Amino acid sequence: MTKTLIILTGPTAIGKSRAAIKIARCLDTEIISADSRQIYRELSIGTAVPSKEELAAVRHHFIQSHSIFQNYNASIFEKEVLALLDLLFKKYDTVLMVGGSMLYIDAVCKGIDTIPDADPAVRETLKSRLGAEGLGSLRMQLKQLDPLYYSETDLKNPARIIHALEICLTSGKPYSSFRSNLSKKRPFKILKTGINCDRKALHYLINKRVDEMVNAGLEDEARAFFEYKNLNALNSVGYREFFHYFEQKISREKAIELIKRDTRRYARKQITWFRNDPEMHWFQPGQEDDIIKLIKENMV
Repeated sequence: MTKTLIILTGPTAIGKSRAAIKIARCLDTEIISADSRQIYRELSIGTAVPSKEELAAVRHHFIQSHSIFQNYNASIFEKEVLALLDLLFKKYDTVLMVGGSMLYIDAVCKGIDTIPDADPAVRETLKSRLGAEGLGSLRMQLKQLDPLYYSETDLKNPARIIHALEICLTSGKPYSSFRSNLSKKRPFKILKTGINCDRKALHYLINKRVDEMVNAGLEDEARAFFEYKNLNALNSVGYREFFHYFEQKISREKAIELIKRDTRRYARKQITWFRNDPEMHWFQPGQEDDIIKLIKENMV
């Protein structure tokens, strides 16, 4: 029987973790998390890590497995997941990967292009400029050196802008020239499933989750890592808004309001990304039995 990697994705707060546990238990398999923030062991509330009961129900991988102080990205994730799949497919015919991190899922399914190493000195110079000149200056340089990547990337993410610039400056070529978008062949089948609902219901779920995070102590968690705010791991929704509050740039109420708004925006970006994938099979929340049926049909 052909080994199959099942992808279960969808926007944040839709209930992927809960659905994944039901599916994994039915298939008698394990779960690989494809969440670029749940991977950090120091963080839990702001990353919505599954509960102890959920983690005990099915074995999970890449949940709080790495440190915020490690240099981690989708390319490393690709290598580590493929190595893990080699082991898991010796035990299981199917493995379930669940999460909403678009680049991480694409890295495993399609592969990451080979990109040259950057000069560490260039990286440090760019970081110093970020602190002295702000992100706007680096954005303008990226626009000049690589207008294609500038038009595609998240211009609010300093880590991505610095990474692209360091490749441009080290290689003398646009960062986008190293991104072929050619899919690598995998020695296993891939079946992609997604969960989504109407926008009003999703916004309710997002707002509810943010309120639950705040009540669970998100502010205290963010304050504990305030001194590390420049780390890429902390440049995410839920933390950066509270950092602005700690810096007295906004009120506490405004920070919570912005967390909800920015989470909704991120969910919209996730939905747009995954809807552009013609291989995706979509389901409503609570349709785990239908997902399991699809999986079994594709295992024949």
